[in-house]
Amino acid sequence: MRSIISLRRSSAPNLSALAGRVAKATATLFTALLTACASGPIVPEWQIDSKAAMDRATAAYLEGDSRVEQAEWARVRRILSATGRPDLLADAELRHCAARVASLANLDGQPCAGFETLRADATETQMAYAAYLAGHATPTMLALLPAAQRTVAAATTPDAQAAALRAVADPLSQLVAAGVLLQTGKASPTTLELAAATASAQGWRRPLLAWLGVQALRAEQAGLAAEAARLHRRMALVDGNSTKKP
Repeated sequence: MRSIISLRRSSAPNLSALAGRVAKATATLFTALLTACASGPIVPEWQIDSKAAMDRATAAYLEGDSRVEQAEWARVRRILSATGRPDLLADAELRHCAARVASLANLDGQPCAGFETLRADATETQMAYAAYLAGHATPTMLALLPAAQRTVAAATTPDAQAAALRAVADPLSQLVAAGVLLQTGKASPTTLELAAATASAQGWRRPLLAWLGVQALRAEQAGLAAEAARLHRRMALVDGNSTKKP
């Protein structure tokens, strides 16, 4: 019995020391974590909010929800205007216009209205992209375009354009490039098929209706009545009115 009591007594200080070491290690780890968090860059809330609103606005536009799109773009403009930085707002306006080009809402090649109000303070790269979206980019501007757009714009034959479009990984960028090809009279039937397939795969109602409409028009002009009818049936389905005759 005496040996057991002795063992317990001898163990108590060891356990106490172990508990102390654990507590000290835990405190050190907690301090290190706090220091790491404090030393990292803190992203301003406006950056998070503006990106989220911009993503929602673009998604709503492509899905055909104009009410949400307009509300979110108003929020984007309000947040970015508060920074006093026209370059940030110019980027947002160009993205807004790019979604319109992807949905064939600018086939007449009109300038990006929101961007034009900021042109005086825009960068050379932004001005080149604005010209590209309007279908007016010059050869000297190509080097300033985003990589995906630059590759498609540099292609000189329908086959090369189709290959360049297929290589564009981002769906929206692909549709923007296809939209510019259509604006400039360079869109082949393959371009139309690729664009419609991409919009369909993403579930983007607005651009899908637009690209199917162009395909249907070309089919009608070529005297392909059955093909035109098939495309109109797809459009009616997308539009939620599949029982309506084309």
